[in-house]
Amino acid sequence: CCRNCNPCKTDNEQYCNKKIWTYSDVYTDGKLTQGGFSAALVIDQKFAVKIPDGMVLEQAAPLLCAGVTVYSPLRQFGLNVSGLRGGILGLGGVGHMGVKIAKAMGHHVTVISSSDKKRVEAMEHIGADEYLISSDATKMQEAADSLDYIIDTVPVVHPLEPYLSLLKLDGKLILMGAINDPLQFVSPMLTLGEKTITGSFVGSMKETEEMLEFCKEKGLKTMIEVVKMDYINTAFERLEKNDVRYRFVVDVAASNLHQ
Repeated sequence: CCRNCNPCKTDNEQYCNKKIWTYSDVYTDGKLTQGGFSAALVIDQKFAVKIPDGMVLEQAAPLLCAGVTVYSPLRQFGLNVSGLRGGILGLGGVGHMGVKIAKAMGHHVTVISSSDKKRVEAMEHIGADEYLISSDATKMQEAADSLDYIIDTVPVVHPLEPYLSLLKLDGKLILMGAINDPLQFVSPMLTLGEKTITGSFVGSMKETEEMLEFCKEKGLKTMIEVVKMDYINTAFERLEKNDVRYRFVVDVAASNLHQ
């Protein structure tokens, strides 16, 4: 990041317009950034965090992405207090950490999904309080005006109005999925309830440090599958098929990078 703009000076450097991406970007020396796929990485100390003592490295890795992605908006929008009712739309890599972190903050958490296939996993293994199928009109109507916020992790075009109807007065729909096509809604869905559609991107280094300590204190663990570098192409093929629960972690140290 540039360290001189307003986002950088207010500990929101992830929003710097001059940021250099960890992967597939060009660094100041003209070389391509390769992030965690690198054999070795030299970085400025500002972008290094200490993994808390006792936290397993492969568990920490997804927290630096999915974990802080969920933690940041809950903190930024004042939702990191107990007693709230939250919804997690989409139970993937980010969504499953959304359930775990929100529950650890003392929230009543509803997973919202398009089908019933992840109900048992959401309720029994991840810890959600309720499971709502978005195509069930009756249940959606019964859940209207019941949630303080919804974290929307869906990365494809989808209607917003069904989920806006679930929010209470002053509720927030927080978009996290990277969608390049326009999303639509009718304005009364917002104006008649002072509701907000907003977005959030990863998190700052300060929030990352806070999140790691929070997860260590609460004993939170990610659901991962550890692979080596020679499995990368297969892992990407499985990602395209949504065949991972819920994050691949690459063990670079155990990989033979010279094969």
